[in-house]
Amino acid sequence: MVGNDGLTPAILKEANMALDAHGLIKIRVLGDDRLKREEMFAALADQLNAAPIQHIGKLFVLWRPIAEKADTPNEDRMPGPRDVKVLKYSKRGGQRPEVKTLRVLGNQRLTSGGQIKRAKPKKTSIKKRSLG
Repeated sequence: MVGNDGLTPAILKEANMALDAHGLIKIRVLGDDRLKREEMFAALADQLNAAPIQHIGKLFVLWRPIAEKADTPNEDRMPGPRDVKVLKYSKRGGQRPEVKTLRVLGNQRLTSGGQIKRAKPKKTSIKKRSLG
């Protein structure tokens, strides 16, 4: 929202961040002078390198394509921890089950009984070990 101060560096910074995140933004202006709003609309589009889409009353719509983010795959990453809820039912039928939240790490697994077990290394045969 642009106030009576006009285009300040803070407004330009916020609009730039919003365009980077969303691509299409709406900006509301609090001014009654139509010519001043049109100049402000053109200045915003020029300074932010955005396309002026629409100017209806006191509302500006600007668009700029979102830049592609470079994903760097890391093959060495292991799965992170995950929180799992385990229900432990009582032996008496009328009571509520006990709810426990357990943190399972990447090298662990959860058994059907609610126990956490570490993953064992995969065993290879003697024949394959001698070959390789």
